[in-house]
Amino acid sequence: MSSTGQYEHERAPVILLIDDCEDVHRLLKTRLSREAFELAGALGGEEGVRLALEIKPTIILLDLDMPGVDGFEVLRSLKDDPDASDIPVLVISGMHSPHDKVTAFDLGAVDYITKPFDLTELRMRVRSALRMRQLVLMLAQKAQIDGLTGLWNRAYFDRRWSNETSRVKRCDGALSLALLDLDHFKTINDSYGHPAGDEVLQTFAQQMLQEIRQSDVACRYGGEEFAIIMPDTGPGHAVTVCERIRERLESTVWARHPSRPLTVSVGLVGTSGPTLVTPKKWLERVDKLLYDAKSRGRNRVCVADVAAEPPRMADAG
Repeated sequence: MSSTGQYEHERAPVILLIDDCEDVHRLLKTRLSREAFELAGALGGEEGVRLALEIKPTIILLDLDMPGVDGFEVLRSLKDDPDASDIPVLVISGMHSPHDKVTAFDLGAVDYITKPFDLTELRMRVRSALRMRQLVLMLAQKAQIDGLTGLWNRAYFDRRWSNETSRVKRCDGALSLALLDLDHFKTINDSYGHPAGDEVLQTFAQQMLQEIRQSDVACRYGGEEFAIIMPDTGPGHAVTVCERIRERLESTVWARHPSRPLTVSVGLVGTSGPTLVTPKKWLERVDKLLYDAKSRGRNRVCVADVAAEPPRMADAG
């Protein structure tokens, strides 16, 4: 999926070891050096939580008996944080009591290995946890992909849009959002059948992916409506991208209906600097501009800059 950015399963797995014993770090670094993953380390609970949130490891190996912030507190902190709650944690501990094991599992650990551990057994359990993690990620990704077009679906859009607007608010960076609606699409289904309509949706999705950058996020917003999130992109450049998509669709000759061209209307709102507009208001403005594009004759891009006060509006069609 070219519009998504990197998925966790597309990078080398990262194992984070949180243990106050330097000998354990040296042992695992030496004996697991030929495994197909990277090993990161933290010598305390507080450092481990900080590092987990920073590098987002694939799995965590966690000691329980540590001074200061112990492993139980680390587990609580990780599972209470939405950015780390889904990272599998394998406990490696010299604490053997059933009560400690039950507490660790109740707090969210997925496995419990007692010290001194057998290195071969540890390696096998780590590999098993990695395979399970990859399967979970693949299923999660599949659940966020639109089955017809192969683009991200509305559920993924909602989550990604929230993340991108939060990032821009923190960093005062650029961001643009476009909503694209195929003009008179219902007449294609009515006149030429749903297979023809499906072909239009699939072809348009591929045209979008070929015009946007790797970092852009293309989604099927619903029905014949699509969305493109463009990180680090102001409205000026975003208009150029949307115009290329609009012109390409307009010039497409369709095998099932060569005499019936298709066009698209676009609402676009972006910022090149600080903005106080909320994600919800931003979406409302984009939707209003899409309505304006439709009411002004369709087959055009209407754009606004949310960094401007009051917002600057223009018709790029």
